[in-house]
Amino acid sequence: MTPNDMDQQLAETAGRLGLEPAQLPRHIAIIMDGNGRWAQRQNLPRYEGHRQGARTAEQIAQCCVDFGMRSLTLYSFSIENWKRPKAEVNALMHLYADYLVGIRPSLMRNNVKLVHLGRVAGLPTMVSDALRETMELTQKNTGMVLALALNYGGRTEIVDAMRAIAQAHKDGRLRLGDIDEACISAHLYTAGLADPDLLIRTASELRVSNFLLWQISYSEFYVTDVLWPQFDRESLEAALLAYARRDRRFGAIGRME
Repeated sequence: MTPNDMDQQLAETAGRLGLEPAQLPRHIAIIMDGNGRWAQRQNLPRYEGHRQGARTAEQIAQCCVDFGMRSLTLYSFSIENWKRPKAEVNALMHLYADYLVGIRPSLMRNNVKLVHLGRVAGLPTMVSDALRETMELTQKNTGMVLALALNYGGRTEIVDAMRAIAQAHKDGRLRLGDIDEACISAHLYTAGLADPDLLIRTASELRVSNFLLWQISYSEFYVTDVLWPQFDRESLEAALLAYARRDRRFGAIGRME
């Protein structure tokens, strides 16, 4: 799907929902929560919840392509998640390696570009290799960007950006006067991506969990009690409709009702 196709798809999505294209987000970020709870309610091991969550991630990515979204960012594994039981972490790493290989046909079919947010260092070789190979395969794709936050932390991202900026200044490549918001944004993992318009969190959790701390300054939040493995096309449309009702002011005075 080309950028022109994406605009057409967005217009069609807006029309189907009774909206104008300007009322829809271009970049959606999702904190995918509730895999373990879903598995528990199904009397299944937690790993099965994560497996179903991976299927949901692929389905929602396809929905976002179909809806004409420019970017989708998925919070997959945080730096803090390494504290989970070793067996669960190992199972997750194998799942990520399989997922990153398994989605390649869909990414190429839909002209989707995969990017990584987070630190590669610390990931098992099977994951880092699969991640690198999939990004290389899709790097020339010009459709939707799928950003996978894997081994990610918002504070860590800012620390890494500050280190890069400090090094550039030390090397004489950056003057103090050049350091502004645009400069910082350019050194974040998300460099080149627009900030999310809409942040969705599943499973009723009311916190941002160290996710995109810089980028969500003016994002609209949508929280649902739906567990991530049960989040579907209808759930996503409900989030889009809720977003369309918002009055985005970006610090300015909004309209009076």
